[in-house]
Amino acid sequence: MAFYRQVGSVPPKRHTQHRRPDGGLYSEELVGEEGFSSDSALLYHSGIPSALVDARPWELPDQTLTPNAPLVPRHLKLHDLFPGEEHKATDAVTGRRLVLGNADVRISYAVSSLTSPYYRNATGDECVYVERGSATVETSFGALEVGQGDYVIIPRTTTHRWVPTGTEPLRTYAVEANSHIAPPKRYLSRYGQFLEHAPYCERDLRGPTEPLLGEGTDVEVYVKHRGNGPGGLAGTVHVVPEHPFDVIGWDGCLYPYAFNIADYEPITGRVHQPPPVHQVFEGNNFVICNFVPRKVDYHPLAVPVPYYHSNVDSDEIMFYVDGDYEARKGSGIGKGSISVHPGGHSHGPQPGAVERSLGAEYFDETAVMVDTFRPLDLGEAGVASDDGKYAWSWSGRGPSA
Repeated sequence: MAFYRQVGSVPPKRHTQHRRPDGGLYSEELVGEEGFSSDSALLYHSGIPSALVDARPWELPDQTLTPNAPLVPRHLKLHDLFPGEEHKATDAVTGRRLVLGNADVRISYAVSSLTSPYYRNATGDECVYVERGSATVETSFGALEVGQGDYVIIPRTTTHRWVPTGTEPLRTYAVEANSHIAPPKRYLSRYGQFLEHAPYCERDLRGPTEPLLGEGTDVEVYVKHRGNGPGGLAGTVHVVPEHPFDVIGWDGCLYPYAFNIADYEPITGRVHQPPPVHQVFEGNNFVICNFVPRKVDYHPLAVPVPYYHSNVDSDEIMFYVDGDYEARKGSGIGKGSISVHPGGHSHGPQPGAVERSLGAEYFDETAVMVDTFRPLDLGEAGVASDDGKYAWSWSGRGPSA
């Protein structure tokens, strides 16, 4: 994210002495992508960022994946995963349940009310969508106040924790990459500025504005990293001698930030626009798109709902957040649903949806879509929340009929 910020106290020149009030030196840490060849930030710590006093294994939530076999479209009901008061004993990190995944990306869901442990993901960036509720995301760069509709982008290895606020449970939809997550390159100039045709810009991004200094010793930090467990992952708890939030200043182009879906300006046309106009972020072998309330196609003979399309190169995962999704009426899909439309299956509007949409001027719908360019398998939460009948919704009968 090549958008420069400076927060707190930094010296006039990088890699030069920066002294504490007692005369000692702050510790300078470079956090950088792609070795030393891409975006980075320089952080100034009062302690030593490499210091450890203990370490032990962390058993990750179930990362088992089950192939989508036989190959069928599926309807996953995420709101069934955390019944009753279960959220009162859950946090937004250790409480994540794996819905879908492959070698490039994992999609998880959590409903929580507890403060998470301090956590860093060493396998890739995270994009966490806040479906409902609010929280303070405390990070080593500073704090972000987030709420309904916010995407929270957290760069790889950023130490942070989720602190729910308010009275409503925090519902989070986590997209964890094995790469970096950034705005699409076609939205940016060669120097990293958002271009005029981009549906959002720097003014819409909220980054940390002041240092967040924590107190405490022998603090536990949960680390997800590459390993030999399911999905090639493993977990470790590091115990650090001083609080990980000891950064008195930082600057650079790599940091956590939030962007609200309501600030996305939809691109519309006389006839139906293809999904790339809805793209908001991208990672290696996947993209993230969002569908927001918008004026729809205004050609006098336009068909506002999508045409049937075959995902030759990708799996399409749609998370239905709010509104009334016209193309899926009659399928059982509603708020909190995911549709899984795998590559190899042609999908599109439900029977009757095309006729019902004719003459529509506006769609009131909010959804987050992840398209992957390698097949997705089902996580334990995907298996548990599958309605078992969505595949037959276009024909009106299934194998037992």
